Amino acid sequence: MYLYNFDMRYLIRPGRGRFLILIIFLLALGARIIPGARTIDDAFITFRYARNILAGDGFVYNPGEQVLGTTTPLYTLLITLLGAFSGGVDAPFPQLALGFNALADALSVILLIKIGELLGSRRAGLGAALFWAMAPFSVTFAIGGLETSLVVFIMLATWAAYIQGRYTLTALLAALSLIARPDILLLILPLAFDRIFFDQKRRGKAISKKEFLAFLLPTLVWFGFAAFYFGNPLPHSLVAKSEAYHLPALSALGRLLQHYATPFMGNLTFGSPWIGIGILMYPFLFLAGVIRARASSSATWPFLVFPWLHFTVFAIANPLIFRWYLTPPLPFYVLIILMGAESLLEDILDFLKKKIIKWPERLPLTNVLLTFFVILSPALMVLQGWSWQPDHGLSNPAPEMAWYNLELLYRQVADTLMPEIADLPETPTLAAGDVGVLGYYIPTRILDTVGLISPQTSSFYPLDPDIYSEHAYAVPPELILELQPDYVVILEIYGRTGLLTNPRFFELYRLHHQIPTDIYGSEAMLIYELNQ
Repeated sequence: MYLYNFDMRYLIRPGRGRFLILIIFLLALGARIIPGARTIDDAFITFRYARNILAGDGFVYNPGEQVLGTTTPLYTLLITLLGAFSGGVDAPFPQLALGFNALADALSVILLIKIGELLGSRRAGLGAALFWAMAPFSVTFAIGGLETSLVVFIMLATWAAYIQGRYTLTALLAALSLIARPDILLLILPLAFDRIFFDQKRRGKAISKKEFLAFLLPTLVWFGFAAFYFGNPLPHSLVAKSEAYHLPALSALGRLLQHYATPFMGNLTFGSPWIGIGILMYPFLFLAGVIRARASSSATWPFLVFPWLHFTVFAIANPLIFRWYLTPPLPFYVLIILMGAESLLEDILDFLKKKIIKWPERLPLTNVLLTFFVILSPALMVLQGWSWQPDHGLSNPAPEMAWYNLELLYRQVADTLMPEIADLPETPTLAAGDVGVLGYYIPTRILDTVGLISPQTSSFYPLDPDIYSEHAYAVPPELILELQPDYVVILEIYGRTGLLTNPRFFELYRLHHQIPTDIYGSEAMLIYELNQ
């Protein structure tokens, strides 16, 4: 009888749901702490910046070269601050980033629940929170040491603050999000448009001086400093990536379509045909969710537009889509989809109950089904994206996409070269296409052949399309031949039809060491040394 009388609303009532919220919060923490740090190469670039700041070398990657090669200044400064209290230059930056990101994501799940409540759907908020606690797109980049967790937390906090009319806090958070990552301008622009042209009339609250300064001062301080110190307030890496990678037309569009068609990674459960279903179903559910969200708060439309504005801009720009580019719109997209699913399912069940199947009033079938489909099923689907015993690196359970074989390979290179470089009388220059791990573990000057932290690389692009083998990237041969770094570290595929076919390269360099690998279709990781 107890089970028959049990009402699933017990779990989501404000007074009785606090224990459930605490469980989701702890689940988010555990889902990041248990896998351990599986740091992505780009994160090591941030860590080297932080370490150089603490060493007194300034906001630089290579001492003496003032280049903004990170797209996340705010995260860099926060990691630097954590490092200052955790050993200085010897701080365990990957572990610090893991702990910080785990806490940021755990707070984000609380914000998702809060936003769901503000929009009239606590159940969808709980579903989005449980999803985000376990989602591979969230966990992977938290344990990977990237800024994604911070960015998502600030964006969700901005959403919650704006819905509640807390304008000064909204302005401050918007400024911080822009300093955390430049592509968040795609959210700030519609938000500012709404506040200036609609919200003042909607709520009768004019923009105050305090609100204006809350946004203006942080942005002026950072971008003014960046313009003075680096000579350009925009990260050089934005330009470098657009120049270095060779991509087919519409490649970003295809990747984005797949991502938006599989927000819960349902293709892992139901197979590839699910992508075709999802590309129609999820935008439809999103639209249904928009209708419900707008009925609760007309001020929320900038956050509803953001996922699709992000989609459009990236599809047109057609960059090489790294998976962390796809993550910021995801919690927005998922929450509104779940609101739409809840709304439609309520209507369907209400129709069935009244017109077709008249189940007893005390039978909590509606609540059971809504709880399963809106709260539980999204998390169950994303669990398919986890590996309980990964085949490389740490053996702890982790998302399948938390792949860091390449980083482990570069660590082998660092361990091979470090004893030799440490004994040299002068600091050598090492050239590589992936510079994060190498730059973090080897205290040497780095020449980035992509150009993220080396502006001089840009003059060697664009390359002849024939130089690109079966990969989107190739090392510019003339860059190496002209600048002649002391060491060149590349995957074989980066030079297969370019640098490694140039006779002059082999006159200047000898093969120092190679490590067999099939990453990206390569035959080996190659280490070349300049002939003395």
